[in-house]
Amino acid sequence: MKTRQPHPRPLALPHQGGGRVWGFPWWFSICLFISLTPLVVKDLGAAQILDDLGQEVSLAVPPQRIISLYGGLTEVLEALGLADKLAAGIQGDNRLANLPRVGTHLQPNVEMILALKPDLVVQGGVAKGLPALRKLEAEGVPVAMFSPHDFPGLFSMIRRLGALTGRSEAAASLIQEMEDHLAQTARRLQGLRPVPVFFEVRYLNLLAAGRGSMVNDIITRAGGVNVVESPQELTRFDLEALLHADPEVYVIQQGPMNKSPEDIYSRPYFKELQAVKARRVLLVDEGLFSHPGPRSAAAVEQLARFLHPEAWGREGQ
Repeated sequence: MKTRQPHPRPLALPHQGGGRVWGFPWWFSICLFISLTPLVVKDLGAAQILDDLGQEVSLAVPPQRIISLYGGLTEVLEALGLADKLAAGIQGDNRLANLPRVGTHLQPNVEMILALKPDLVVQGGVAKGLPALRKLEAEGVPVAMFSPHDFPGLFSMIRRLGALTGRSEAAASLIQEMEDHLAQTARRLQGLRPVPVFFEVRYLNLLAAGRGSMVNDIITRAGGVNVVESPQELTRFDLEALLHADPEVYVIQQGPMNKSPEDIYSRPYFKELQAVKARRVLLVDEGLFSHPGPRSAAAVEQLARFLHPEAWGREGQ
C-alpha cells in the first residue's frame, strides 16, 4: 500500500503593495545593503598566489610601483599592460631604457630598490639572487620569484602575475594567443622526423642547454630533439662529448651570456661536426630563446622554420 504524500505548501510571494519585503521592513534591507557595500569595495583588487618557491605572496590592491629583476618578466608585465607601473629594472634589460637600474639579475642592489619604494618586486629563478630577496622581504617588500622551465610553467607564471597585478583577463588573452601560435606550428610539423639539435649557451667553457630548460621545450616543440641528455637546465659539455653527439643542427645564442661567440667555422675541431659541414648553424637572440616570456612561442616558430623548412615551403612561404 503506497503512502500518500502531502501536497507541498505554496511558495509565499512578496506582498506587492506594502512596505515590507519577505517579512522585513524595506528600510532594513537598504541599511543591510549599505552596511555591506564598503566590505565588497575593500576586497576589490586583493590577490594571493604561491610563487615558484612555494611562498605566499599577498597584495591588498594591484601594485603601482613594480621592479622587475628579470628581462622575461619585464616582457610579460609589458604585455599585460603594466609598462607604466614599472619603476626600475636591471642592467642589460634594454626594454627599460628610461628607468633606473638596480644592479644585475644575480646581484640586485637592495638599498637602491628600497629607496624606490616598490610595492612588488619580481625575480627570475636564480639561486644567487635569493639573499637580496630575503633582505627585501625582511623590510616588508612583497617579492615573487618565478622560474618556468617549459611552456606550462610559463603559462602558470603569466596567469599568477595577472592575478597579482589585477590583469587576469589580459593574462588569459596572452596565454590563448601563445597557445594558438604553438598549435599552428605543431600542425605544420605533424609526421616530420625530429632533428638532433645542440644549443650553445656559452662558447668559452662550453655550456649547453639541458633538458630541464625552457630551451629544451622550445627545441621539442620546433620539431627537434636535444642531444644533451642532462636533466639540468644548464650543463658543461666538453668537445669530445659534442663530437660524439654530432648534432645535425647547431644553435648559438648571442646575448649577455654569450656576448661575442667565436665564428664556429673557425673553431678548432668544430669542422668535424655534421652541422658545421652542412652549414646548418643558427645564431639566435638570447632574450628570445632563454628568457621565458611572451615571445617564446615565436622562438618555437623561428627554430621550426630552420629545422623543417619544407613544412613552410609546401605553401610557398
